[in-house]
Amino acid sequence: MGVVAALVRSAFLVNAVYAESAREHGLTSQQGQLLCVLMGRPYGMGELGATLGLAKSSLTGLVDRTERNGLIGREPDPRDTRAVRVSLTGEGARLAEGFYAETCRRIGELPSGLGADERAALARLLGRVVLDNEVPVVFPEG
Repeated sequence: MGVVAALVRSAFLVNAVYAESAREHGLTSQQGQLLCVLMGRPYGMGELGATLGLAKSSLTGLVDRTERNGLIGREPDPRDTRAVRVSLTGEGARLAEGFYAETCRRIGELPSGLGADERAALARLLGRVVLDNEVPVVFPEG
């Protein structure tokens, strides 16, 4: 299998695992991404849109729906009174931790047929691809 097919099929595999884990936690994949991003710290809306790769209207809808579910909240930005910062609620943090742990476990099992050296080489090579392409952190280091 060539590198293009392997990368594309790997993306589909990881996305399927991610989506299944999100569904089991009562989330959409995008809500799962949002919660994982917010695990590290609150984000402004512009910064959040850039990190998630979403247009303003799509991000607003995602934040609205997730806020209605009680998982995130908006707070005034202390540096800019016109802006808000989005952060996890207590319930959102608990759900994010469970979703993150389960998703890490499942994705970590995907290369189970590889030896330790092969897993390390895979991590090193994929890490280079991600860093070279400046992929934002939408899922913390697991």
